[in-house]
Order: sequence, then structure tokens, then C-alpha cells
Amino acid sequence: MIDTHTHLYAEEFDEDRKEAIQRALDKGITAFYLPAIDSESHEKMLQLEAEYPQSIFSMMGLHPCYVKPESWEKELEIVKNYLDQRSFPAIGEIGIDLYWDKTTLDIQVKAFEQQIDWAIEKDLPIVIHTRESFDETFEVLERKKHPKLRGIFHCFSGNLEQAKRAIDLNFILGIGGVVTFKNGKIDQFLHEIPLDKIVLETDSPYLAPVPHRGKRNESSYLDLVAGKLVDLYKVDFSEIDSITTENAKKIFVQH
Repeated sequence: MIDTHTHLYAEEFDEDRKEAIQRALDKGITAFYLPAIDSESHEKMLQLEAEYPQSIFSMMGLHPCYVKPESWEKELEIVKNYLDQRSFPAIGEIGIDLYWDKTTLDIQVKAFEQQIDWAIEKDLPIVIHTRESFDETFEVLERKKHPKLRGIFHCFSGNLEQAKRAIDLNFILGIGGVVTFKNGKIDQFLHEIPLDKIVLETDSPYLAPVPHRGKRNESSYLDLVAGKLVDLYKVDFSEIDSITTENAKKIFVQH
């Protein structure tokens, strides 16, 4: 299995990071993809990647919650410098978040569009963060439509119509702990989405699946997400494992 989205460099893992990674490796997780947030966390993220070069891979990008009026342009310069210096498997996580701050929508859109341009230029997938912003996110993606524009709707929590729209735009869905929540709703329609349009993720340390909901999440819990998909799709665990792993490899193909 591949955890396509985990913040293993987050301070929540400072006490037991090595052990948490080992627990996941012991469960058969072969790769971990780390989304970038902003320049304050780059060093920790890239250092962790250097320690586990066979299994941990860093993305690069500016998270929409960190698009601030006083710093976003400088932050994007830093992202661009990294993208020009070395290869990354994806640009992310990027997108629009209107849950925490609606006042920065205009600069969030500008930052999103700029990073999409770089992804197209460098032929890289993007990993999208969208929270209370599906309409705005789709507007940008429609405007920027391009044969090379592709990627993952991370932590997908929309409805069936939004899922189909994302897939029509050449994206696949990142499915994590929310699929195990009683009020998560995506479990009601997910089986209508072909398995080849899904990748697994934890978004750890956030969004731990049931029965760990409300506690720190970690990559070793990915099997609980996969287990829920076994119930929804009525197929063997090994099939969920192999199909979602192949999907992740295709998305991050150049790495």
C-alpha cells in the first residue's frame, strides 16, 4: 500500500517518528508522500525524505491556508526555486480553503493558478486541498484546463456529482479516514466510483479513521481505510491494495 498524503514531519510525530514509520512499514506500506505546507516546514520535510530515500518522497507547494497577504509572493518564490533545483513527484498541497479564511480568496486563487502553471510546465501532477471551496476550485481547473493538468483531490469529501466532475477533469480521489466516519457521507456513494480512480491516504496526523477518530492519525492506520473499501466494494483486501497502489504509482510516475 502507498500512503499518498501524510505529514510525517509534523511536530505531532516528534516523540516517536521512527517508530510510527516502522509500524507502517511493518503493515506493508511501501511509500509515503509528504505534502509541503510552507517554507517553515520544508527543512524538516526534506530532511525526513533524505533519511528514508527509498520510501519517503516530498512534494513541493504552498498550502492555501498559508497564502497570506504579507508573504505569499515570497513563499511562491521559494517553491519555484525548489522546483527548478530538483525533481519532485508532485506540486502540492495546493488549492483553496474557505473554511478558515474567506478574505484571502483572491490571492489563494492567484497562488493556485501560478502553481498549476508550473505543474503544466514541468509535467507534474498536482495534489489539491479543497475545503468549502469546490465551486471555486472547479472554476480554476476549468480555466486552466490542459492535457497535462492532472492529480489528486486530496481528502475528498464532496458528493457524487463533485466526484464525477473531478474525475472528468482528469483527477483521482484521495480517500482517507473520512470514509470511516458515520457522518462522512462519502461511504454512501463511493462504490459508484471505479476503483482505478481512487488512491489511499491518511493525512496523518489528522483525520484518524474509526476506531481512532479524534486521536493522532498515523500511516499504519491505512489498512483501516482499505478495510472500509473492502466493505464498500465487496472485493478482497488484496484487490484494494494492488489497484490503489498501482493508481498511486501512475500518478507519481516520473518519480
